[in-house]
Amino acid sequence: MAEHNETGSKAEAMAVGYLQKKGYEILDQNYAHGKGEIDIIALKDNWLVFVEVRARSEVAHGFPEQTISKAKANLIIKTAENYIYQNNWHGHVRFDIIAITVGKYFEIAHFEDAFF
Repeated sequence: MAEHNETGSKAEAMAVGYLQKKGYEILDQNYAHGKGEIDIIALKDNWLVFVEVRARSEVAHGFPEQTISKAKANLIIKTAENYIYQNNWHGHVRFDIIAITVGKYFEIAHFEDAFF
């Protein structure tokens, strides 16, 4: 479990760096409410972006972005609704996925407006 958490932390750090290079302002990380957690909350061009980071060491059993269930997406949305309310946000909102594959090959993919 510790190795899984370490991989997740490294993937989130990579995702933060990637987003910052693309001009995103990181507002929050690991925002939790109830049973939900959002890995990264960022702002760019008046869009509040909730980012789920997924990492895998190999893709033989599917790509990292394919590991988000409908239930997980709904939990992220519910958690985001709380953040929006707490921060009195009235602008645009988007849900993105940053998928990172590490191991033999390294790849980072950014899926904008991945679910709603």
